[in-house]
Amino acid sequence: MRMSQSPTQTVSLGSILTRYGIVLSFIILLVTLAIISPNFLSPNNLFNVLRQVSINGVLAVGMTFVILTAGIDLSIGAILALSGAVAASLVTGSAPMNPVLAVLAGTATGMACGALNGVLIARFAVPAFVVTLGMLSVARGATLLYSGGRPVANLSGEFRWLGQGVVAGIPVPVVLFAIVFAIAAFVLRYTVYGRRIYAVGGNPKSARTSGINPARIVFSVYVIMGALAGLAGVMLTARTTAALPQAGLGYELDAIAAVVIGGTSLTGGVGRIGYTLIGVLMIGVISNGLDLLGVSSYYQQIIKGSIIVLSVMIDRSRSRHS
Repeated sequence: MRMSQSPTQTVSLGSILTRYGIVLSFIILLVTLAIISPNFLSPNNLFNVLRQVSINGVLAVGMTFVILTAGIDLSIGAILALSGAVAASLVTGSAPMNPVLAVLAGTATGMACGALNGVLIARFAVPAFVVTLGMLSVARGATLLYSGGRPVANLSGEFRWLGQGVVAGIPVPVVLFAIVFAIAAFVLRYTVYGRRIYAVGGNPKSARTSGINPARIVFSVYVIMGALAGLAGVMLTARTTAALPQAGLGYELDAIAAVVIGGTSLTGGVGRIGYTLIGVLMIGVISNGLDLLGVSSYYQQIIKGSIIVLSVMIDRSRSRHS
């Protein structure tokens, strides 16, 4: 079926759905939940949704960079836990560190893990799936060793402000997510570096012919991913008022799901950071809606997994027909 656009141009219904399907799906989801649950559109609930999606949003921004290069990072949940434990331990004890320095240390811990991932993937050509799966185990084990398997609590008020404070009535985690998203959108849309990420993900050989160093780009996106996982770990620790050794379990799946639902191709080179934002919001709204409807968390995991599989199937179908 084709729709007339002008005497010389036509736009197929399929192309419209491909381009704006995620937006239409999100609107339909919002309307449906508003009808089913009267509390869904209440200001308190909407702020709660934004606060809950902030950490996944920060992770999804980094995952967008990685997947645009046709990569994957399964270690971000464990890196998040390790970074949170490091930051929390530095602001507690007999000689607590300045909270700002502790935040930087936690973020740097994540960045170091991401750099190690990047070296192994870009320099030694080890598959990203294998490297990040190994890092998942290493970072989780390091977290247990570092914390002794116990939560790190008694955080200072200044540190907790990062996860529980507000700025002009807006929760601090939401502000941080907005800043991270805005920077990422600018980089991908308006900078040479952003265009090189798309080029490397689309066709590494052509990118190399054009003078781009694909290994350097691939290394850099894993460093960015690690740094954002570290920041997310600090944010989660500040929000929950303790660093838990088991924190971040399953967070990598939520981040990947948000990116794929947003239309970024797992084969690389195709995707929009703006649609990642919609993917993040969609996952958050689905979880919130299921909570309001009293659906068991077990069923929520099944529904979330089904959405990921469906999104990948749509991505594969779109790749075959493009």
